[in-house]
Amino acid sequence: MTALQIPQHVVLNETVLMRCNFNLDKETLYSVKWYKDGHEFYRYVPRDEPTVQTFRVTGVNVNTRDSTESAVVLNNVNLSSSGRYRCEVSAEAPAFQTVSDHADMTVVVLPDEGPRITGGRSRYKEGELVRMNCTSAPSKPAALLTWFINGEPADAQYLKGPHITSVDEKGLETAVLGLEFSVTNKHFKLGDMKLKCLATIASVYLQSNEESVEGDERIVKAPVMESRETRAQSHTRNDLTNGSQTATIFGWMMVLSITAFVLTR
Repeated sequence: MTALQIPQHVVLNETVLMRCNFNLDKETLYSVKWYKDGHEFYRYVPRDEPTVQTFRVTGVNVNTRDSTESAVVLNNVNLSSSGRYRCEVSAEAPAFQTVSDHADMTVVVLPDEGPRITGGRSRYKEGELVRMNCTSAPSKPAALLTWFINGEPADAQYLKGPHITSVDEKGLETAVLGLEFSVTNKHFKLGDMKLKCLATIASVYLQSNEESVEGDERIVKAPVMESRETRAQSHTRNDLTNGSQTATIFGWMMVLSITAFVLTR
C-alpha cells in the first residue's frame, strides 16, 4: 500500500473519489476490496467476470462505471455515508499476501447562511460593557466560531461558550459564542471598533459577519497618540517663546550698560 486518499470532510450530495494506490512488487493482483465500517461494498477481481461486484451497504452508492482497481467513486453521499473506509489489497496464490489501510470520512451539511451577530450597539463609551452573541445557522457538525476585534482574535477571557444546541431530528446543530468585555481606548482605531465573527467547518465552509462600532466624541477626537503629539508641540512653542523673551531682555541690558559707561567717561 503506497497511499490511501479519502477526503476527511465532504459536502452532502457531492460525488466522492477515493483512491487506493499500491505496488504489487512483481506479484499478480488477486483482489481489491473496499469496506465501510467493516462491511464490504466493492470488490475488484481481475480474473472474475464481471471484474466488479458491489454489495448493499447503507450510505454507499457506488458509481461502477468510473470505479477501477485503484479507485472507487461514490455518488450523492448522505449523512449515512459518514464512517470508516478501508481498502484491502491481496496478491495471487500461493502467498495471498494482503495489505490494508483505512481512514474516516465525515459528510457535512452546510449552513444556509452566515453567522448572525446580536446584542451590540452602534456606539460605546469608555468603560461600558460590550455584550454580544454570534450564532451559526444549523449545520452538521456545528460550525466553529471565532471572534475578532479590529482584525485580531479576541482574548480568550472575553469569550463565553461556545454552546452547541441540536435543532432537529436530522442532527443539525447551532453554535453560540458570546463576546463580553469593557471598552477601553485600545479597542478603537481612529474612533472605530470592528467586531467580526467567523464561522468555519473544516476546509469546506467559511463565512463571516462584521459590525462597525463608534466610540464617543472624546475617543474619536482625542486618541492617545494625538494628544501626546499635541503636548510635545506645545512645549516646544513655549520654549521658543521664553527663549526669545530672554534674549530681548538681555539685549536691552547690554545697551543700558554701554550707555552708562560712555556717560561716565
